Amino acid sequence: MHIRFDVPADPAYPGRVAAALSRVRLRRYGYVGAVLVAVGVISFVVSRGFAWGDRISPVSMAMVVGGLLSMAYSPWVQWRARRRSSRYAVEGAYDITDDNIMMRSGSESGGIAWDGVARVTDTPEFWIVYVGRMPATVIPRRLMSGEDAETLRAFMAERGLLQPR
Repeated sequence: MHIRFDVPADPAYPGRVAAALSRVRLRRYGYVGAVLVAVGVISFVVSRGFAWGDRISPVSMAMVVGGLLSMAYSPWVQWRARRRSSRYAVEGAYDITDDNIMMRSGSESGGIAWDGVARVTDTPEFWIVYVGRMPATVIPRRLMSGEDAETLRAFMAERGLLQPR
């Protein structure tokens, strides 16, 4: 297998990559926030029925506010990543073989050996490549030909790397 494609200098592309990678790492903040909001609302409602409820109400409200802030953290980070990364738009390229994924962006280049890839997550726009537990890079499907995308999908599935979102 040998797949090669170029990445144009699109100012929106680095932001989409940054948002996709941060979404993966920040998902837990949304879950923690939802739990805090639920527990805070339940404790606030329950405390209204007891004499000691006025002592618990501030804690309940703090849990709700903290939960809402935690839920807002991920979208805020994604927004900042999109905004800040737009100035990093440079032409690049991917060169994917049976052995590794080589990426070039401007004057920088780097690679990831398939032997070091732990898993690949499928998202609507990218394949997110993990080395260990951390997302290392993305492979943009929309910049590839349909035939190349299917070849790469089959290769990753054959190696047992491809996992649904």
